[in-house]
Amino acid sequence: MRELLALLSLAVAAAASAADIKVLTAGAFKPVIVAEVAAFERETGHRLIVENDTAGALLRRIKAGEAFDLVVLTQAGAQELDGAGLVVAGSGTPVAKVGIGLAVAQGAPKPDIASAEGFKQALLAARSVAMIDPGAGGSSGIYLARLFERWGIAERIRSKAILVPGGLTGTRIASGQADVAVQQMSELVGIPGVVLVGPLPPDIQNYTVYSAAIGARAVDRAAVAQLLAVLQSPRVRAALPARGIEAP
Repeated sequence: MRELLALLSLAVAAAASAADIKVLTAGAFKPVIVAEVAAFERETGHRLIVENDTAGALLRRIKAGEAFDLVVLTQAGAQELDGAGLVVAGSGTPVAKVGIGLAVAQGAPKPDIASAEGFKQALLAARSVAMIDPGAGGSSGIYLARLFERWGIAERIRSKAILVPGGLTGTRIASGQADVAVQQMSELVGIPGVVLVGPLPPDIQNYTVYSAAIGARAVDRAAVAQLLAVLQSPRVRAALPARGIEAP
């Protein structure tokens, strides 16, 4: 009986120390966190609640008062939250660097996008182009809109663009709505029926560095720090390239 009571006491103590960790993440980094949920919960006893949105939307949600424990968004966004006192001062930690790529349907001809001109012609030749809506605050959509303006093809692309407010633009290829999708590469891989052609050529590539920061109102900062340590671990970083992501 004494041993049973001791075991029950340990179980109660473990349950008491377990934390619910709410993670807000930009879509580009969501696959990395989701892949770690089961192992992290099993090894620590904590529970992860993961929600994703565009970087711009995350900023708006947090500034509006939404509670969270860890946020992963653009480095600039993390610095903005730091300056506003909405994350623990100095906790912002780079965890990934992601470039933009182009995808097509499996079995479709792959356009040559090795040059800026090739990429431009691939877009102009497509019946429809899926991309993140710049108005939603997605990093890739904002960059691409500016690139198209600079090239003088913004109106031509706008007439065929399928603007996605958030999530995976590649699903529009899978559903037959779009011929090509242009988005951060981590969000173009692993979609059934969709093939990543490759990254934008170096002279027009745009990398986004993502940082993780601990919420200023996080209840159990030690538990959040455990998750942050996992996201920086050699094991997780070694798996990044297969997800279209680079180490920062």
